[in-house]
Amino acid sequence: MTSTSATTTTASPASYENLTPLAFLGRSAATFPEREAVIYGTLRRTYAQFEAEVQQLARALAKSVRPGQIVSFVAPNTPEMLAAHYAVPLIGAVLNPLNPRLAGREFGYIFEHAESEIVFVDSEVAGVVSDAAASLKNPPAVIELVDEQFGVEPTGQLPTYADFMSAAPEQTQQNTYGYEVANELDAITLNYTSGTTGPPKGVLYTHRGAYLSALGNTQHYRLDGASKYLWTLPMFHCNGWTMTWGATASASTHVCLRAVRQDAIWDAFDNEGITHLCGAPIVAASIIEAERARELAHPVRLITAASAPPPSVIEGLENLGIMPVHVYGLTETYGPATINEAQDHWADLTVTQRARQLARQGVPMLQNSQVSVVDPDGNQLPADGESQGEVVIRGNGVMAGYYKNPEATEEALAGGWFHTGDIGVQHPDGYIQLMDRLKDIIISGGENISSIEVEGVLHGHPDVSDAAVIGIADERWGERPVAYVVVTGSVTSDDLREHCRAELAGFKVPDAFHLIDELPRSSTGKIRKTELRDIAK
Repeated sequence: MTSTSATTTTASPASYENLTPLAFLGRSAATFPEREAVIYGTLRRTYAQFEAEVQQLARALAKSVRPGQIVSFVAPNTPEMLAAHYAVPLIGAVLNPLNPRLAGREFGYIFEHAESEIVFVDSEVAGVVSDAAASLKNPPAVIELVDEQFGVEPTGQLPTYADFMSAAPEQTQQNTYGYEVANELDAITLNYTSGTTGPPKGVLYTHRGAYLSALGNTQHYRLDGASKYLWTLPMFHCNGWTMTWGATASASTHVCLRAVRQDAIWDAFDNEGITHLCGAPIVAASIIEAERARELAHPVRLITAASAPPPSVIEGLENLGIMPVHVYGLTETYGPATINEAQDHWADLTVTQRARQLARQGVPMLQNSQVSVVDPDGNQLPADGESQGEVVIRGNGVMAGYYKNPEATEEALAGGWFHTGDIGVQHPDGYIQLMDRLKDIIISGGENISSIEVEGVLHGHPDVSDAAVIGIADERWGERPVAYVVVTGSVTSDDLREHCRAELAGFKVPDAFHLIDELPRSSTGKIRKTELRDIAK
């Protein structure tokens, strides 16, 4: 037997460091201190200035936050939200970015479940968030983020980010934070799902997973030092698909955007030379439909998830000089996990033929090793484009697990794979394609809506005896929820809409409420949603 002792190695500080995406900022600030790192309205910060803000925020946080504690940020794509992705983990704490469009009860649940130590919130939703925090047994401190660039009116009732930052100790050599971590498997962020089968689950990302996912995405999206990345994708959504760190890794410029509007996007195209952006199909449609739409002076890459762009959108984007790139993933996979890598010969196909190819969810990205389709027993199905099973993923771009939920973690990672809950097929060339969803999730404008959650709210109305919610195709949003409801009183569709608005974020409220006498059910009592989908066509 041949001995392998000569090739067995041990870790040395000279050859091994724990991986963390925080190191990207340290490198870019040291190498390109004068390059623009952040643009937001009239605000412009170099990498040196951005690093200084991050360090100041870290020093301010360290006065009241301990390593391992949760810091929540409720904000749109502002420079403060971007800085938080570095400052919070720099002190060993865990960042919890949240959608400002959530309802008060949703904020309250997450703050309590995460045991948030402190919450930073944009002025626009400060009232809802502070009320939710105050209702808890152990309320977190609340700090208001006042957006001076866009004149959002402050509440005047809360301590502000400026106040918080001004209380930071002066920088010294001793309180300057380094960009290294003791354990790359420590959590860096806590991201909550939309609650597909109950309350939202907290998904833990590690420094290692974030590092590798960010680098993988940067490579696939082809960012470099000349890139201008437009923030049309929410940073609260899987940490902006890890591009909060990825664009910094390539020393690109982050062009922050408070709200995704046609004029704001085209202003950025015209004035900032945008080269990359990510978003749902609604972003692509918005760009094409704008009155200012025209062919751009340089190529732009638009990375889109959810449903693939239809032929008309692909053609519209290409006419503008924008190349669509289709990716697929979940919160549990740091955002994108697979990418539809275009084959060379696709360039010779018609738009319709290309759209058919682009509809597939693709192959594993660099940070993941394998994607497969399996039967209920976990056996891999033939890659024949016909055998349907559950899509499963494994690799470095898979979550560490669910926060405070070992049972759900064990189930999701059973057999050494992450079980997506999505039904798909695998083609002979290895590309996967989704066919349906095990979980009744509606993807609207890139946001996940749990039909079960909406049904629960409807069942909470005293005059509702039965309810089912389905997603129907929508040219602009991809999908929109529609409710079928059995009522016992004189309740109207408008009554149900107002009831949902009081309990749900606005984007989760169904577009239509159909009052019917009875829901179609199977012999075992399960609602036949396929029949409702047929009715809705």
